[in-house]
Amino acid sequence: MSKRLSGMNFDVDIFGTVIHVEKASVSISDDSAVSTTRGVPDGHTDGAVSADVEYELDTKNFKLLGEAARSAGSWRGIEPHDCMFYGNAGGEELTIEVFGVKLLLESILDVDPSSSDKTKHKVKGLVTSPDFIHIDGVPYLSKEDTRDLVG
Repeated sequence: MSKRLSGMNFDVDIFGTVIHVEKASVSISDDSAVSTTRGVPDGHTDGAVSADVEYELDTKNFKLLGEAARSAGSWRGIEPHDCMFYGNAGGEELTIEVFGVKLLLESILDVDPSSSDKTKHKVKGLVTSPDFIHIDGVPYLSKEDTRDLVG
């Protein structure tokens, strides 16, 4: 049996820096729907898409994002960035690229005085680029979806 991917196999590149995340997620919302005639399915319609990213970071790695905020003059001033999630377990590999991520601070402090866990910070990101998301180099959106938006 080959070695399988786990969260321990992933590196996350944000602003060209490999940042260790305690937890990360990428979620896509696709409002495509079934079309019907007289209540019977007869095709589909393409709907609007959106996506977001969530990073859960320890303080050391949260401060790396803080350096980007300092350079930008504020947290809200951080320009959207591209990020890449890369996992390799030897026999299994996965690359998720997310384009134009605009950071939003979500839960900047979660302290539990009865716990010995590291302090964690949650940062959310909204996907703002028509390049959207690529999975192993394959775009989620078709050329028809992004016509006149992507060169």
